[in-house]
Amino acid sequence: MSIKSTVLGFPRMGSDRQLKKLVESFWAGKVSEQELVEGSKKLRADHWALQKQHGLTEVPVGDFSYYDHVLDAAYAAGIIPERYQQLDAGTQAYFAMARGLQDKSIGADVPSLEMKKWFDTNYHFMVPEIADNQKFALHSTKVVDEFKEARALGYAARPVVLGPVTLLALSKTAKGSTATPLSHLARLLPVYVELLGQLAAAGAEWVQMDEPVLALDLDASVYRPAFEQAYGELAKIGGLKYLLTNYFDRLGDNLAWAAALPVHGIHLDLVRGASDLDAALAAVPADKVISAGLINGRNIWKANLDKQLAVLVKLIKARAAGTVWVSSSCSLLHSPHSLAPEAGHLDAETLGWLSFAEEKLEEVAVLAAAAVDVASVQAQLQDNASKVASRQASERITRPAVQQRLAALDRSFYTRKAAFPARQQLQRAALKLPVFPTTTIGSFPQTAEVRKARAQFRKGALSKQEYAQFLDDETRKCIEWQDQAGLDVL
Repeated sequence: MSIKSTVLGFPRMGSDRQLKKLVESFWAGKVSEQELVEGSKKLRADHWALQKQHGLTEVPVGDFSYYDHVLDAAYAAGIIPERYQQLDAGTQAYFAMARGLQDKSIGADVPSLEMKKWFDTNYHFMVPEIADNQKFALHSTKVVDEFKEARALGYAARPVVLGPVTLLALSKTAKGSTATPLSHLARLLPVYVELLGQLAAAGAEWVQMDEPVLALDLDASVYRPAFEQAYGELAKIGGLKYLLTNYFDRLGDNLAWAAALPVHGIHLDLVRGASDLDAALAAVPADKVISAGLINGRNIWKANLDKQLAVLVKLIKARAAGTVWVSSSCSLLHSPHSLAPEAGHLDAETLGWLSFAEEKLEEVAVLAAAAVDVASVQAQLQDNASKVASRQASERITRPAVQQRLAALDRSFYTRKAAFPARQQLQRAALKLPVFPTTTIGSFPQTAEVRKARAQFRKGALSKQEYAQFLDDETRKCIEWQDQAGLDVL
């Protein structure tokens, strides 16, 4: 018996931020579009190789992006607002949607799409704009092309596609239009049918359909029919199996009807949505795969493999053979690439507690191996248990004095001594703020001077003390400017 081991996605930037450097060089005109394409192709191949080297049995493809995967999905579906349509199709229009374009030589002056937080992560996505007269059409076969790349290199590959319901749920109504994005679902679906048909023709078996909107508190009267319509239509495509993929939280009230959709498997985030486990065992039909997201894709810490192995074993015992996969809770996009560059910069104890994207690949593989033959990875499990226990017991993490103070708290500590109206009056008197105080989020762009000083520090032209003093001076200037500008709260 073997268990499929995989992740939902891998960081696209590279171990030394190769993609960032490549894209910025392309923007600056220092590399050609062909060099951008070839450099990106090599980066994808390197990342697939890493996943296989660490023991994963299947790699995700289509998770790579020059800028943003939501933008990729919108662009592929032809959701390109009118202001970008006079630009050259391809990277010019794509990057204009991502970052705007001001170029007098071609008469272009267009802003970017709006940017918004990707659920509750620190990642941001570009918000698609959908007009009432939106014409959907397959505009890019990026995921098909990347699937063929991976297959040509000999990898078992699973295309990753942002699902149609989530794509529309994350979109906004274009200025001057009135229809809600979700009302366009029936007209969008033929594009998905065409794209998925091409994946089937290319030899894809499973497709990861990312629908993280399922982690939200949805109005079932609106979203259940939308999902049933979408996946009922996609189920007509022969030869494909769909992994309905949710992450960032539990499915909760959406679980029962999501499990009944005409898909072949469902991914559960069993890190942030661990409470779904028992309900999922009852709700997910016996012939459907459960992809167990047991390794946290959003943090930097080693997983407690013994604890997660117990969850995996419970799943396996309750399910038919071959219907349980091991995966990350979400894409590893949110984790740093690798611990290797940190060697020499962090002490051994701290390094032992950490697990970045590359290390998380190994954690997934170890769990899958342990579920089949625990003795085969006993050394890895013991090392993991030792490192996890070290962090839990370390006074760098848990200070006994603080624990003692917390234990000494009684119920009175949690009770306010004054009602809110009284506290409000005291605060107003003390702070003396206007009715609508002004402030900022405290995030300011780096200036050319800051970048220059950082480069000099890295080259050794500035000492650590000189660099620290420079940053102190720049910070003070920034605070003083805000004060002079009349902000109420800094």
